[in-house]
Amino acid sequence: MDEKNLVTCYRRWLTFQQQARLDREHHGARQRLEESKVSATRMTEAYRSMAAKGASEGASYRTLFLRDHGDTALACEGWLFVRRVLAEGGSTRVRATLLTTFTLEEGRIEPGTQPAEKVTLEIFDQLNIDRGMSSVVRVDRIDGDHDTRFITLLDAVRGDLRRHM
Repeated sequence: MDEKNLVTCYRRWLTFQQQARLDREHHGARQRLEESKVSATRMTEAYRSMAAKGASEGASYRTLFLRDHGDTALACEGWLFVRRVLAEGGSTRVRATLLTTFTLEEGRIEPGTQPAEKVTLEIFDQLNIDRGMSSVVRVDRIDGDHDTRFITLLDAVRGDLRRHM
């Protein structure tokens, strides 16, 4: 194997390693969310807090989400700048800007190399029959059909991404 192919294979292997790490992290965070029995109301409060910090300090929050590829959902990583939270007619929607920083197709994406996306997320309680009729909160993108199960981490915040949003 020549040197160029070796380096290409190595970089691809690193991307797959990162994908596996993100898949495990998303799965673990989703399990902790289900076990803590967070409601949609409480999740809405968290997103309102993110919007307030975004407006006052330009805060963006690390987010993990699943992107469907046929019958497989792979974890992606990005930074979410929450612009506003709207509660209307029994549903709660979040208007935000998403700066994706990792997908399996692209690998690691440096902020500013790809445009940020305006997204609309919906927060809702989903009935979980597998665990004895319990409910679990979900945050899904409603203006795109491939991104689901957003988990935004309150302890991973950056204030330097506003120029990319």
